[in-house]
Amino acid sequence: MPKSLDPLALLGDLVRRARKDGADQADAVLIDSIALSHSQRLGHLEKLERQESFDLGLRVIVGKRQAIVSANDRDADHGEELVGRALAMARSVPEDPYCGIADAAALAKQIPDLDLADPDEPSPAVLAARAGAAEDAARAIKGVTNSEGAQASWSRHRVALVASNGFAGSYATTGHAIAVSVLAGNGAAMERDDDWDSAVFGGDLKEPAAIGRKAGERAVKRLGARKMPTAKVPVVFDPRVSSSLLGHLSGAISGPSIARGTSFLKDRMGQPIFPRDITIVDDPHMKRGRRSAPFDGEGIGTRKRDIVADGVLQTWLLDLASARQLKLETTGHARRGTSGPPGPGPANLYLAPGVLTAQELIGAVTNGFYVTELMGMGVNGVTGDYSRGTAGFWIENGALAFPVSEVTIAGNLKDMFRNLTPASDLEFRTGIDAPTVRIDGMTVAGA
Repeated sequence: MPKSLDPLALLGDLVRRARKDGADQADAVLIDSIALSHSQRLGHLEKLERQESFDLGLRVIVGKRQAIVSANDRDADHGEELVGRALAMARSVPEDPYCGIADAAALAKQIPDLDLADPDEPSPAVLAARAGAAEDAARAIKGVTNSEGAQASWSRHRVALVASNGFAGSYATTGHAIAVSVLAGNGAAMERDDDWDSAVFGGDLKEPAAIGRKAGERAVKRLGARKMPTAKVPVVFDPRVSSSLLGHLSGAISGPSIARGTSFLKDRMGQPIFPRDITIVDDPHMKRGRRSAPFDGEGIGTRKRDIVADGVLQTWLLDLASARQLKLETTGHARRGTSGPPGPGPANLYLAPGVLTAQELIGAVTNGFYVTELMGMGVNGVTGDYSRGTAGFWIENGALAFPVSEVTIAGNLKDMFRNLTPASDLEFRTGIDAPTVRIDGMTVAGA
């Protein structure tokens, strides 16, 4: 495709061709991306990389059969070839009773300005300065002995969607990130830790030197880690890892999991699954949000909604197909790429902050475990059984006493959710965010 061609015009032409040649319904999506990244170690450049990608996908529906084809050659005219292949595939695949694009009445009527695109593209020199400042600050911390490196990156993505129901929309997003990881100590006693930050606008990033200092201080604090005997105690999740609990929740309330009956929450709609003071929110229209979007992957209008209110589960996460399967309405949570059908997922999902500070949350613990790192994926989405390798700090009499490593925490997500208390230190960093949380009554298995 000529680089000057408007994405909506290109997609509109594809959809019209598909309809003309026999598709009952069609939609097309385009994702045009640029990414720039700098990485270094011990002050020396390891990689400077610029990537440009162009991905286009066409979905056609003939009766109750659908097919998707994609292309990534920016300069080619793919229209006739893509349409022909897609229609041939659609006429050969089994029927899918739940496929189909949206009714016109459900489409987004307005596309809000969410301030998602930073107009300033940083130069390689700016990225190098960010990474260098972070690594230098980390290595300056007394006790830091080596570096695993520092990275700074920038990206821009333009997303466009056109469908035969009349929808046509596009938006752009940008992202800036800094990360650094260092080592403290020597030999077998060496420990590592890191810090990072990301933002839609470069001006919203934390200072690189502050990120570096935090990484260095964290690594030094982990020196002298011990193993602990098995015990049942309160476990406090640092904000770096507490958001993983929301990831398990979103998977458990995803429409396809509910339709298949493979979720430990499949029968809990409208019932309490958290304490009464817990609220969990999904907000696709958050200004400068890391996962914000003005419409979903099917052109559906979206809105901020409570996923959990007063501890009660309020909704599943649904796209059109899973909503039809469950005989419900879509919640506008469709997400998609160019080579597969839409599927549901959260936008900016967050656990609302509590009233206690993180220190007050820890201060109420006589003996417990403060988790700063999670390893492995020992989570059963069908039963809710939870078991993960961890590292962190032991809590004694309301304070972090000494570092701990090579232990496992275990429980069941249903019990963990019911015994969860959030702190007040929520920060929006990734698009799935939670404050410090304490979960009472987990098993810590050590030596």
